[in-house]
Amino acid sequence: MQSLLRWSVENSTPSTGPAPTTTNKLDPGIIDHILGKPDAQLMKEALSVGLDERQAEDDRLQALDDLEMLVQNIDNANDLKKLGIWEPLHGLLLAPNTTDALKMQTLWIIGTALQNNPAAQLAYLELDPLPTLLKSLSPTSNTAETRSRAVYALSGLLKLNAATVQQMGVVGGWSAFRMCLEDSEIRVRRKITFLLNTLLLPTSSPSSANLQSNMSLPSSNNAPVHANSHASMLSDPSSVSTCGITLAALQSANIEGGVGEGSLLDALISALTEPVPFGPDGENDKDDEFQENIVRILYTFVTSCGGTFSDAQKHCLWGFLGATTQAADDLNFGLTSGEWEELCGAVRS
Repeated sequence: MQSLLRWSVENSTPSTGPAPTTTNKLDPGIIDHILGKPDAQLMKEALSVGLDERQAEDDRLQALDDLEMLVQNIDNANDLKKLGIWEPLHGLLLAPNTTDALKMQTLWIIGTALQNNPAAQLAYLELDPLPTLLKSLSPTSNTAETRSRAVYALSGLLKLNAATVQQMGVVGGWSAFRMCLEDSEIRVRRKITFLLNTLLLPTSSPSSANLQSNMSLPSSNNAPVHANSHASMLSDPSSVSTCGITLAALQSANIEGGVGEGSLLDALISALTEPVPFGPDGENDKDDEFQENIVRILYTFVTSCGGTFSDAQKHCLWGFLGATTQAADDLNFGLTSGEWEELCGAVRS
């Protein structure tokens, strides 16, 4: 503050006498101290530390955490492309020396930047990231926390993004999701089923005029529209509809070339009725949230997508749902009583 006062006095215009011929420039460091550095500079500095292998890992993790906080602002997330940050950030996922902790934090940044942000989705998609993110779901080379955050990043990339969901069948995405239904980490199972239901939900097709007036986006996500981030939606509202693609993936009995595994819908029903034990030692076999997520998918499949169950699926489901109804009349797995009756009716028909 003393430096600022001194500069003010030295550069003030006196009431009499000649005007000063020289002006002392204020130290940029003082300006930064008073006003703070611009977010763009903070983002570049955080990335620089996060990438620097000479730094202690704790310092690198803190820098990446700072970057994640900055990209929570949608304008900062949009600036990642302009600042040239996407490529080195994605490179951290590919680098052989990246530890699991750094990878986990990188996935967190990516997921945060992509949430409800089509502009960021398009920028990141230029790096063809889907195979890398799907590889991060593998339990053989990733910790439980990293796999959980990989689902978070995938959620940001896939939601309201029909073109990318279409690629899932090409790169083995649906098989990777199927694998997640048996993950030893229950959070991965919960998140992947929640994401599946989100992708399955039909979306409205708001007119360009509605989007321009800052109305909510598709009812399945109810996210606010930011004109600078949602240009692709404004020009092509149908690009947000992932329902049809996901429905086809659920019903396909030959997922990406697999033989004899049944459909993804079969896998969901099996995960509900005969779940694989989970936990570090496989000590748990039931999780209420996981079951509720699957039942919600089945309800969406029947009521919103017009799906029907095969006789074998009905037999398996009724053995489970009927037994549940007899055990407790009020146990509807998160459905209202009316929704529960609709689902049970579809299974009994």
